Amino acid sequence: MRHGGEVFLRPTRLTGRCTQAARPSNDEPELLQLLADVLDLGDEVTWGIDLADGGAALVIAVLLNHGQRAFYISGRAINRASEGYRGEGKTDAKDAAVIADQTRIRRDLQLLRTGDEIATDLKLLTAHRSDLVADRTRTVNRLRSLPTGIFPALDRARDLTNAGPLTLLTGYQTPAALRRLGARRLETWLRNRGVRGAGQIAEAALEAASSQHTSVPGETTAAPMVHTLAAQVIALNQQVAEMDRLIAARFREHRDAEILASLPGLGPILGAEFLAATGGDMATFASPDRLAGFGGVAPAPRDSGKISGNLRRPQRYNRTLQRVFYTSALISIRSCEESRRFYDRKRAEGKRHTQAVLALARRRVNVIWALLRDQRCYQPTPPQALAA
Repeated sequence: MRHGGEVFLRPTRLTGRCTQAARPSNDEPELLQLLADVLDLGDEVTWGIDLADGGAALVIAVLLNHGQRAFYISGRAINRASEGYRGEGKTDAKDAAVIADQTRIRRDLQLLRTGDEIATDLKLLTAHRSDLVADRTRTVNRLRSLPTGIFPALDRARDLTNAGPLTLLTGYQTPAALRRLGARRLETWLRNRGVRGAGQIAEAALEAASSQHTSVPGETTAAPMVHTLAAQVIALNQQVAEMDRLIAARFREHRDAEILASLPGLGPILGAEFLAATGGDMATFASPDRLAGFGGVAPAPRDSGKISGNLRRPQRYNRTLQRVFYTSALISIRSCEESRRFYDRKRAEGKRHTQAVLALARRRVNVIWALLRDQRCYQPTPPQALAA
């Protein structure tokens, strides 16, 4: 099924040409009518769709609520498979036909299931948080470029991404303005706005202002722009912090929250991103190898002819889940003795830092999978060893 364009439906009991073509809109009555029409063609129907969320959410919900089997096949897989079909043109009709045919013949596609409600909420929340963080990064980069051009000494003196210097930039942006104000009044101004370490920030700012007495061309125009960007970064920081609180609160409501949080390096945010990426259902992954492959921390073989044993980095994996595995492993090196020993052993074997962290992340996938399978929290000493 191709959502939003030509739709070709092929019941599993039919092996000939496509049996129906239509252009349903993304509207429940039309989708229900389409479902009824298709079910009239056969008792057993398999659906294939190249979107797993977003605009296809209603389609998937309608299908699953009516007990239909629906499989997800990625757009990249469809693009590659299209090369094996006649013609070089690309249309919705052809893509839909390829989706239908690939769904019919492939046995490795992911079966769509009714989503875990909390995991679905976390997927939306973490996606919105990622957007906010990306917006903040872009705004910070723009903010850095302006003070560097008109007042480079201040940029060197203080990290302009911290709350105190950001507050300073909402009021004063040029060396001359800071010198006119003076250290004592600047400290009072910062303290009245709740800035911690107001005295140190004021002293560093005045010291930087005293080192530059030259007025840079464009300074007057750039100053209000710096004020606006600094205010935007402060607002984005507040939005990210509020989103972190929402994510942490929703994460703690999940049945596996305590298990995931017990693993060193996997806090509420990374734990929420893990649930969002996996759907909160380990039944999808029959083994830790499947989970590691989906998360991009298992190497893919690259053998050909007499050459065997070659491994390469995988190309098809969930980027968010890989970041969760890698980042949590990196954090655990500083907070967990077992992780530190494993990392040091891999480094002693000659592996680079990134390779050692990835090896640790792969080992931790086995732990996460086993903990969720057994529904128990992490313990440095395995239960078998405690029993002995």
